[in-house]
Amino acid sequence: MKEPCYFHDHEVILNYSAEFVTSTSQLLDSQVFNEFLDHYLTYLDSHRRDLRAFLYKNTDERKKVKEDLKNVLHVLLLMNMNKVDMPYLQLPETMQDVIEEGYRYWNSLQRFSVLYAQRADSYQTNSFMNVDNQINEVARNFFRTVEAKITGRADNVYRQIQAGTNASLLMQKYAWKCPKEYQELADIDFVHTIMVRTPLIIHTKSNKRTNTFAPSDHNPVLDFKKGDDDWFCFPALVGEVLIFVYFHKDEMSSCVATSGLFQLAREEDCRGRKPDAILFFGNPDGTKDTVYYHDTDNHIWIGKTSASPEIDYFGYTKKSILTLHNLAMMERGWLPIHGAMVNLYLKDGRKKGLMFMGDSGAGKSETIEALSNLASDQIDHQETVFDDMGTIHMDEDGNLWAQGTEIGAFVRLDDLDKGTAYKDLDRSIFFNPDKKNARVVMPAAPYKVVIKNHPIDCFVYANNYDDKRGMHVFANEEEAKNVFIQGKRFALGTTQEKGLSTTFFANPFGPMQEQNICKPLIDKMFAALFEKGIPVGEVYTCLGLPDKGDHGIDKGAQALLDFVINNDK
Repeated sequence: MKEPCYFHDHEVILNYSAEFVTSTSQLLDSQVFNEFLDHYLTYLDSHRRDLRAFLYKNTDERKKVKEDLKNVLHVLLLMNMNKVDMPYLQLPETMQDVIEEGYRYWNSLQRFSVLYAQRADSYQTNSFMNVDNQINEVARNFFRTVEAKITGRADNVYRQIQAGTNASLLMQKYAWKCPKEYQELADIDFVHTIMVRTPLIIHTKSNKRTNTFAPSDHNPVLDFKKGDDDWFCFPALVGEVLIFVYFHKDEMSSCVATSGLFQLAREEDCRGRKPDAILFFGNPDGTKDTVYYHDTDNHIWIGKTSASPEIDYFGYTKKSILTLHNLAMMERGWLPIHGAMVNLYLKDGRKKGLMFMGDSGAGKSETIEALSNLASDQIDHQETVFDDMGTIHMDEDGNLWAQGTEIGAFVRLDDLDKGTAYKDLDRSIFFNPDKKNARVVMPAAPYKVVIKNHPIDCFVYANNYDDKRGMHVFANEEEAKNVFIQGKRFALGTTQEKGLSTTFFANPFGPMQEQNICKPLIDKMFAALFEKGIPVGEVYTCLGLPDKGDHGIDKGAQALLDFVINNDK
């Protein structure tokens, strides 16, 4: 990004490397403020016509309105209003409304900043955060000073809101092992450090997924629309997989939210290394593609999610990344599990690893939450391994282990116990909290826990469709595989599906598309599960039943807890 600022829909990106202000007078003369006035006046055209009429009373030209506004503001920064005779100040209460509405409009935008560094050492990192903090102070002081001059008195109640940006990114170029077919990507800056001011609320155009991810017969890099410095790379460590996620600058909010879900790789993780996968997110190619391709020559999985209003939903970011992870892991012989896993640390000193599987809305996270609420007298604490996607793999000695993928959880507010989302309020990112399927990204597990090998003590399918209570343990491998592979659930409308549906292995993010690769892995892992006597069953969550089965999920969680406590495999 070369320009000092970039406005797109309801977002703005400030480029501190191109323009940086240190005072309120510099702010007024900046290109950022000039472009902001354009957008604010456009906003007044349709939202506050009374204020528009006031500003345009003596002219029809926007350029003249902007000049007059800037002149008034410059004067107010230096003088008291009673010493100023200017048309806009003849109605001070209306002028105050113009200022306050402008401040509200600015704060309603998703505001981000970037700073480009040659070398991002600890000094540079601290400096970049100080720079962003300074902008925050300048913007807030500007509003307070102007308002005090108009009203003739200072406030006696101050709210320390974020008047600058919601998040700031330090960018740097990395020298990675770039195949010749991908040379267009070699000079794109990487995200080195992100500072997020939480809690952060993000509003997107869509609030659910409608597309599925499909294999492509050609490499999406051929469709890549580089533009003029329009992209930046978020290097994500997804479990043990390194994925370079290239975000178009229109998708900045998704990039920032990704930092709460996946571990941001460090420069040493990327230097001289070829990624396992590459994703282009928000590619402006005029299609609505959500596709992937296996570059067998370079041994890289390539994904593309094209720019469209439908993909302006963080679920696409998350699932695009996880699909590439799953494809790469299946190639290694690891079985992806769409579900959740926790380690229960019991008060009697034992530890139990519980793994759940089920598609979106099946009740995986809700069952884990119910366990916490029901068994505080028996469970000392829980350790999340993964909240949505994990893997099972076998070591050289034939032992089964589980690993995770995400350091955060992207969960529905509707299905969480009241207050759960607010326990980590100061570390959370909220999506469309005023709409159906409102979501939150919240902390789930440290990266060191995600990539650690965890033993499995019980593996259950989250059944939200059968009108049953409690849980059922499968008697044999075939009975279990039939339920798990069928992948049945009652879809709750959080994706493109509604009602009772089936998805191969409850995982439309790689296994469904590559069943010929996945089926042998299922056979291998399930045979080992039963051979080692690891209980495999299903827990009835009742989320797809009327009134959720009258607290049926609590009964399922209690039955599961009783089983694992009394079962010493």
